[in-house]
Amino acid sequence: MSSYAPRHSPSAFSTPASTTLFRRLTWEGTVPLEIRVDPNELPANSDRGLECYYIQAPRVSYLPLLVPEIKRFLQDVVFDETAARTMKEEEWWFESDGGGLLKWHWPIGLIYDNHAISQSVRPTTAASFFAPLRIVLHLASPPTEKLLMSPSAEACKQAFMGQLKEADFIRWGNTKRMTGLRKAEQDGLWEGIKEHNFDEYWRVASKITPTTTPTRSHSPPPPPTSTSLHTRPPSADPGSTAAPDRDGASNVRNIPARIYLPDGPVLQDLVPPVLEDGSMHTLGAFLTAHLPLLFPDPHSKKPNLAYALIQGVPAPPDTEMAWLGACMAGADGWVNICVGLLREGARYP
Repeated sequence: MSSYAPRHSPSAFSTPASTTLFRRLTWEGTVPLEIRVDPNELPANSDRGLECYYIQAPRVSYLPLLVPEIKRFLQDVVFDETAARTMKEEEWWFESDGGGLLKWHWPIGLIYDNHAISQSVRPTTAASFFAPLRIVLHLASPPTEKLLMSPSAEACKQAFMGQLKEADFIRWGNTKRMTGLRKAEQDGLWEGIKEHNFDEYWRVASKITPTTTPTRSHSPPPPPTSTSLHTRPPSADPGSTAAPDRDGASNVRNIPARIYLPDGPVLQDLVPPVLEDGSMHTLGAFLTAHLPLLFPDPHSKKPNLAYALIQGVPAPPDTEMAWLGACMAGADGWVNICVGLLREGARYP
């Protein structure tokens, strides 16, 4: 889990130093996994008392990247020599303990949070926050029609790069920053994920993401028209002649963000950092616009019926989307907002 849980909404007035601090806290977040081999697929002569493997996995990593470590454990402890030699890891695939196919191309932290919201009860204790996610490892017969691609590290890399490019386009209105990277730099992004090396990853990632969040001094004046969640400030227009600030932060067009519902669809829309009236776009405003029944307008005095979980942290509604985009996005560039339902009678601030 992420080790940072803000008591108050972070401000958009972030310095490069504080942005780096929060990015490192997000990067160092981990989640507990319990990975158990399907007992029906264990080779003969396997040690059936040790077929379960526990790991504190980085949130920014991916299930296929855990396979080498799991394989070493199985070879050393569970399988006999014959089974170890004939094992084909390209046929391995993962399910949740409840039988649902796990999306191997999702970051592990997102898989964990998505599982948490599917429980329909907001975690209220440290024990409930850190309960291991139980995963079943299958050693054969992958459902290729559902997996779409082999859950290999190479396929995962391609999916990761695709997400980065999409986030780059949403953030800036083009993919010039991503396509402008040399191949060695693009490979460096993935190596940073594989090796869980914060400095190696951000050495390149800092070239495609702002080092500070937009500040109110760059906000446009209130327009004569009504406010809209889908209109970007003038400086974010790709055709605008307005010069960006030193690090390009004020030129961010939209925040790459997605909403995940329990066992439901994934919602995605344009998320400008600043609204037409010059106010900073907040998480509460974003959720109210898309899920008004769960997050009613604050003026209605109705309580929220759900909560937002970002990087394992229950996020306050007044958190600014620009800050989330700069400090709590995943390594793929996306702010993943998992929405869980509150227990009847519970309230969320």
